[in-house]
Amino acid sequence: MSRKYFGTDGVRGTVGTFPIVPDFVVRLGYAAGKVLAKHSADEHPTVLIGKDTRISGYMLEACLQAGFSSAGVDIVLCGPIPTPAVAYLTQALRLTAGVVISASHNPYSDNGIKFFSDKGTKLPDEMELQIEREMDRGFSCVDSARLGKARRLDDAAGRYVEFCKSTFPSDLDLKGFKIYVDCANGAAYHIAPDVYHELGAAVVCGGNTPDGFNINEGVGATHTETLPDRVQKAGCDIGIALDGDADRLIMADRHQVYNGDQLLYLIAKDRLNRGALKGVVGTLMTNFAIEKQFKTLGVPFHRAKVGDRYVLEVMLKEGIDLGGEGSGHLIILDKQTTGDGIVSSLQVLSVLARNRSTLESVLSEVALTPQVLINRRYKAGYVWNEDQSLLDAIKTVSKELEGKGRVLVRASGTEPLVRVMVECEDIGEAKKHAQALAELIPLEA
Repeated sequence: MSRKYFGTDGVRGTVGTFPIVPDFVVRLGYAAGKVLAKHSADEHPTVLIGKDTRISGYMLEACLQAGFSSAGVDIVLCGPIPTPAVAYLTQALRLTAGVVISASHNPYSDNGIKFFSDKGTKLPDEMELQIEREMDRGFSCVDSARLGKARRLDDAAGRYVEFCKSTFPSDLDLKGFKIYVDCANGAAYHIAPDVYHELGAAVVCGGNTPDGFNINEGVGATHTETLPDRVQKAGCDIGIALDGDADRLIMADRHQVYNGDQLLYLIAKDRLNRGALKGVVGTLMTNFAIEKQFKTLGVPFHRAKVGDRYVLEVMLKEGIDLGGEGSGHLIILDKQTTGDGIVSSLQVLSVLARNRSTLESVLSEVALTPQVLINRRYKAGYVWNEDQSLLDAIKTVSKELEGKGRVLVRASGTEPLVRVMVECEDIGEAKKHAQALAELIPLEA
């Protein structure tokens, strides 16, 4: 059964446009509350609600609170807090579920709602389907004696700061590091700087003045073009860029940017050296050079579908603790239950502190294969994987690039786009093949 409202990461859209409208969000809270109550042994199930810094968060928080209360579910409000903080606190406080109001790296005009289970993991597909079915049954309200109550968790940020610090080796510190931290004007603006500072680093902040409208605006993990420049101007050694809800991580030194693939490799190589690596999970988009390097090192490497929930599925199936995406979603299961930008950065920094090394020196052994990505908006009714001429061309190019590159063609999950990606050691050859394949896809009229 296909899902009507939930995408790969909750319900998301433009505020004021269905489904991110008040009446829908109230009904979503009510339906989720009813479903969660069925799966809970508590007389009053309790959900924790966190949000990022978007102006619409106030409205959506109130709507969710009303929906949960009308279903007889109690609410704990945290205010602006990273997505992974909600995952951690839900589990630590033994609550029924956690809810995040955020559109992650999207502009302020978007927002979304995603849920975490009592174990701090994304809700399984079946439970999301149950919530959708409950929504279709309509909305009502329990009697007054059974309405849910709300309270505020005033020390949510402090609790999460202490958790993050606990994931850093107790025999190490960050003294001597000068770190530039770009908080994307998002949920970690009042948390990330404290974590690094309390571990001993000197900290310079950017993107730490949210006003409800500037989240991800020219800053954060999706705008890192100028990050090395900013690191240098701040007199820092290393830069850390988070996204709006702080579940992504991109890093830089004074010269270049290092993406999620590279940071995943750095952490994995360190664990291999210390005899603690069973394997690594990437995605279909993980750079070809990373896969080749893991093969050289004898490390089992698995590719999941794009999306951190699919990375996690493969990690759990294979019993692997380390996985991630080039976008900066890194999952380190022996430290956190979900992608966590701050916790992931601490794993990178612990490698540098332990070995007295730099990002450049550790990652010089793996040069990313040039990658060309073309998004092609197709005409209505077109199905790319039923287009035999395109399939034949993909097969031909894949054979030509065997051993030195690869081709990946996939549909977008949210837009009428086919994404054509070609990786090849020769960037000119990659561009040629990507363009030729893209031109076989009929354009939207």
